[in-house]
Amino acid sequence: MELAPRDPDPAATYAWRVERAPPGAEATVDDRPVQWFRPDVPGRYVLALSAPDGVHRQTVRCFDAGSSGDGERDRDAGASGGVLDVAGDDGGTSGYGHDAAGASGGGEHGDGHGRPRIRLDGRVTDDAVVIEADARPHPGDDAPPSSLDVTFAFDDRDDLRAADTSVAGHRLRVPRERLPERARIHAVAVSPERYSVPDAVEIVRDGAGGVAVRRPYDPPAWATDAVYYEVYLRTFAPEAEHGGTFRALADRLDHLDSLGVDVLWLTPVLAADHAPHGYNITDFFSLAADLGDRADYRRLVEAAHERGMRVLFDLVLNHSARAHPYFRDAYRNPASDYRDWYEWQPSGEPGTYFDWEHIANFDFETLDVRRHLLDAVDAWAPLVDGFRCDMAWAVPDGFWREVHDRVKARDADFLLLDETIPYIPEFQAGLFDVHFDSTTYAALRSVGTGWAPAEALLDAVAERADVGFPDHARFLLYAENHDETRYLVECGRPAALAAAGALCTLPGAPLVYAGQELGQLGRRDALVWAAADDALADHYRRLLALRRAMPALAADAALERIDYAVREGEPERVVAYGRVNRDGDGDGAGAGDGSSGPSGDDPGDASAAVVVCNFAEGSATVDLGVSAGTRDAATGESVAADGGVRVDSVAVLPAPPAAFDDGA
Repeated sequence: MELAPRDPDPAATYAWRVERAPPGAEATVDDRPVQWFRPDVPGRYVLALSAPDGVHRQTVRCFDAGSSGDGERDRDAGASGGVLDVAGDDGGTSGYGHDAAGASGGGEHGDGHGRPRIRLDGRVTDDAVVIEADARPHPGDDAPPSSLDVTFAFDDRDDLRAADTSVAGHRLRVPRERLPERARIHAVAVSPERYSVPDAVEIVRDGAGGVAVRRPYDPPAWATDAVYYEVYLRTFAPEAEHGGTFRALADRLDHLDSLGVDVLWLTPVLAADHAPHGYNITDFFSLAADLGDRADYRRLVEAAHERGMRVLFDLVLNHSARAHPYFRDAYRNPASDYRDWYEWQPSGEPGTYFDWEHIANFDFETLDVRRHLLDAVDAWAPLVDGFRCDMAWAVPDGFWREVHDRVKARDADFLLLDETIPYIPEFQAGLFDVHFDSTTYAALRSVGTGWAPAEALLDAVAERADVGFPDHARFLLYAENHDETRYLVECGRPAALAAAGALCTLPGAPLVYAGQELGQLGRRDALVWAAADDALADHYRRLLALRRAMPALAADAALERIDYAVREGEPERVVAYGRVNRDGDGDGAGAGDGSSGPSGDDPGDASAAVVVCNFAEGSATVDLGVSAGTRDAATGESVAADGGVRVDSVAVLPAPPAAFDDGA
């Protein structure tokens, strides 16, 4: 795990020491302000940091809970993963650690024991705050929840101690008279073989004597069911002149509004080198001159806000361009003031990934780097609604956790979206709010090209829990982006129509890449607005509108497998599944005569539905195996057929929630 001072002063002196360790531990620290600490035996460690403003303590709990066999992440020296220690006689915790075997907690394993999951919720009574831990075994483990231990933890930064609380099973109680102004309580579920991703709640007092319990790891409410749209800035509005891109984009916002877009992800807007994608930054505090000035950028954000859209800033922290003046000064110059800002290979070339020749990785063990990037975070966060975090896997977890706490302290509704391939369950624990679902993306590609059966999409969604994500984790679904060949090109139009249906009906928030809805064929080419595929755009509009309206398609609605059968068509190219919102406000009536949604009601209000996606050319007749309507809620047209329903690309059919009771 990474040890680093927060909000660092590069000119100050910092010193770590191991203040407490389990018997037999030999883990040590050195004299560097930023370093990696590797616990070597299970138990409780307390690390003390001497800083200009006093001594700070970070407590780490190490569990001996098996080994995942996943190996180490590229950037993190040691495993990802982490659990917090329950407070001992001198306080609580704020640090994350790893089990003694260096595991990340583990996903599915050959022994049948995968990673458990946990969720914390709180309620306030007249005399106490009660925290309930919903601990669940891995989906493939038939052990009961009672077989799991729950370890609660108290944050070192708060004035709450174990002696102030009582624990009974999976429940913790804090008397109101013992509550400080703020208390952060963490917990982890532990099985004999694995441990969960931590979860947390925050208890806060208000000025009127009231008490509230919050869930700090949940995404902002606006982000959960939003429709995201990626704008590749330098080709989205090809009519823009030099310095006019922000203005031209603002002029095209009405198209995105009509599509149903809620969130704009703009590729990097900062000064960069020659590469048009903008990810090779040359100045972290200046906008790219060819895009526009700060006033133009502010007006674009304001125009988006006027239409109810949020704006994401593409945050690049792993590296700078080699054209950055600091790198140019440091390159082949050991005496440079910026030499230790970068990683260096034995050859004298900078550290990088994938042989990318125009970037250089920052060295996060250098306090000046951390200070510089935190200042950049502070500069841009107030202007936007969230960060899309580029190459999140390559930046140390501890730095992301500091970024998370920093932006959330200013605005609790600020979004952090991680780009991580493959996704990392630990990123759910106080690092990011929403995660790129690269697993479902890969399945969509394999299904679209015919390399995998369509039902692989359901396996991909199930993989989230399989690797250890808790049920409350939220994901971004995508079929393409600026790094990938257009889905339409690789998979063809029939599959592209079905993929749009999957994006809008599987659990998660859909992302549309600029031009995807227009039938654009070039990955990063200038959008050809005059040649837009209006039928495809209308297809997206209908599906996105239905997803917004229908409770059954909400991000937190359950995904249910059903026993369907393809009577006519290509069975391997068809998938059918149920969506059920058991806590939603939708209509829960029966399916009436089967020719529409719940009898007499708008089918878009349904709290349960069956979705059929057909990736093949030509229609398919499908016996759903469950009770459902036969009128597609997206088009309003009947899809009734002998032996079931006939589907060309996608159909969303309202159903009674009781049809899925066996899967509850």
